[in-house]
Formats: sequence, C-alpha cells, structure tokens
Amino acid sequence: MNPASSEFIQQMAHPIKSRMFLLLKLPSAFFSGVRITSLTGEKCEVRVPYKWFSQNPFRSTYFACLAMAAEMSTGVLALMQVTGRKPSVSMLVINLEASYFKKATDVTTFVCEDGKTIEQVVDETIATGEAKTFRAKSVGRNKAGELIAEFYLTWSFKAKRNQ
Repeated sequence: MNPASSEFIQQMAHPIKSRMFLLLKLPSAFFSGVRITSLTGEKCEVRVPYKWFSQNPFRSTYFACLAMAAEMSTGVLALMQVTGRKPSVSMLVINLEASYFKKATDVTTFVCEDGKTIEQVVDETIATGEAKTFRAKSVGRNKAGELIAEFYLTWSFKAKRNQ
C-alpha cells in the first residue's frame, strides 16, 4: 500500500476532517448529504440519503446525486493512491457509464472494491511514465440490499515528470 494511504484513511475516518474535506473540496456532495461510511485500501463505501436536497420531482433521489456518490466511491480510492506520491500523479474522470434499476427512495450505499487494482495502475504509471486508464465499478444498493444503480467510471492517471 502507498505509504501515505494509511494517513489518508485516518483523515477520512475522522468525522470532522472528512466533513471539512467535503465542505471545502466538494460542497455539493456535502450539502446533499453524501458521506464516506467505510474506507480501506481495497474498498470504499459512500452513502447518499433521500432527502429534500437530493430528491427530484418524482419522489426519488436525483440521478446526479447518485452519480456523485458513485464517483466518490471510486475517486476516494484513486485519491488515496495518488496522495503523497513522487512524482505526483494527476487523476481525471474521462468517462462515466450508468445503469439504473430501481427508484432510490431511501439511503443508497455505493461500494467500489477496486482499490488494489487502482493502486497497481498508479504504480504502473509512475514506473513507466505513461498515462494509464482504469474503469472502476461502483454498485449502489438500498437498505434492503436491492440493486439501485451500477456505475462505471473511467479514470485517467498520469505521472507528472517536470517537478
């Protein structure tokens, strides 16, 4: 695991520090109630509530809030892997695919279990100096465990050589 990953996980596990991160870096996620509920080197769980700020006129969670939670479940794993790297590594979403299966009418939890593969891709881009991409999967389920949505986010990673 990236040496800075343990510290990153501790920061995200701290309730005040993680909320400040959201408020300062992702204010729309903060105000819509998106929260990281679990983070390890391999897996990230993010929840999005069904509430006034995240709902649509059809009495379900707005698709953009679901997408925000799905992206965060993959993005936090990616951010954890690029944090503290030498040379530094930039990351960017270059594609998003989504499938919706059921109305989201309560809390939806998105899970991405691609942490180890993301780490390998970041290691590879640092070793080779070439940009690499990875298609991460995030699955959203409601409290009953029913499938709500499935997202695939393609991330691009590139080592910055001129530092």
